[in-house]
Amino acid sequence: MRQGFKDVPRAVWLLSAGVFVNAVVSLTFVFVFLYLTGPRGLGAGTAGLITGIGGLGTVAGNFTGGWFGDRYGHRRVLLAAAAVAGLLLMSLPLLGTTLLFVVLPAAEYATGVIRAANSALVAVIVPAGARRQSFAVIRCVSNGGFALGPPLGALVATGFSYDWLFVADGLGTLFLALWTARVVPARGAARPAAVPAGGGSRGGVWRELRARPAVLVLLAAVLVVDLVYRQQYFTFPVFLADHGLDIGAFGLIIALNGAIILLLELPAAMALRNRPPLRIVGTGLLLVGAGYAALLGGAGVATAVVMMLLLSLGEILYKTTATAYVADQAPEHAIGRFQSLYAGVSVSGVVLGAPLGGALYAAAPGLLWPLCVLAAGLAGTAVLYMSVRDRRGARCAAGEAARHAAGPAHETGSQPRAVAG
Repeated sequence: MRQGFKDVPRAVWLLSAGVFVNAVVSLTFVFVFLYLTGPRGLGAGTAGLITGIGGLGTVAGNFTGGWFGDRYGHRRVLLAAAAVAGLLLMSLPLLGTTLLFVVLPAAEYATGVIRAANSALVAVIVPAGARRQSFAVIRCVSNGGFALGPPLGALVATGFSYDWLFVADGLGTLFLALWTARVVPARGAARPAAVPAGGGSRGGVWRELRARPAVLVLLAAVLVVDLVYRQQYFTFPVFLADHGLDIGAFGLIIALNGAIILLLELPAAMALRNRPPLRIVGTGLLLVGAGYAALLGGAGVATAVVMMLLLSLGEILYKTTATAYVADQAPEHAIGRFQSLYAGVSVSGVVLGAPLGGALYAAAPGLLWPLCVLAAGLAGTAVLYMSVRDRRGARCAAGEAARHAAGPAHETGSQPRAVAG
């Protein structure tokens, strides 16, 4: 495995250290609802509205961060967004309720920009052959930080104050800015991508996407599957509670997800680095659907564990590979915008998953899991179809090239001369 990771640049390993520290203290999204309904004394409706608007900010930041990076430089945009987010997060405990409606979404928007800019930065500083490994490293350390953060955050909130969670989150985000400025060289990474004449407009990017139908299908598939994937945080715990399993069981099952990813993500990235990416992504999406299919057998501990195992394996296969594939397919002048599109669709479930899943579960609970299975199955099948189509197209192109190479000799009637004997 060490041999495969030799292609991961030193800058990525150093950047991953900053990502890990920031992930450990990124606690706002975990505790904000409890903070608003607890120490702030807001009703669930008001707290939910503020949190939902904040989620919209996160998605918007992911969708637009790469566009700024292509124009101004991904490193520069990451540093600016991290500085803004850090200051805003630390200010949250000092603000009145009215200002929270503005400042929390602004902070979440900036953190979304950070995520998109970070992905684009990795794509820019890493050559195409090593992007899967590099994104796997970043995802692994990020998941490790998120596994440690919530338990530590709970201790801080109960032992001291919720206010310290926002201070820690803000300081961690500022640290990410300072660390990135130190370890990622400004030359190259900070330079805005060259934009060809007439190709830097929004329409130019959509033309590039239309020329890459496999990328469009992948983006649509990930959009659908993220709505399914996020149900583990929204309707799944309600489903468990309705069948007699308490919050403690849910916490242990979710912890299983983090453990599987930490153990298997890097080995899987290495073992599969030379395999066709769309085939891996499609298989991962099917495994996500298979995870929810396990719940059709009931809501016992065993079925919940099987569900989380399959879901985690699917996540390992599709998330890193899809991120790297979109980066590899992007033209040089639009790497950031391609990454923003992927980043945006990959968190769409944060906003849409809860209302859609909750409404369906309330109206017809028996339909939720079958529809999740169907949606993920169709998405995975579409990506696998594009994988087969791309392979056929590559074989046809190779055959055509071979025919063209052989064509002149036949067309001119020339033959190789016999060797004098």
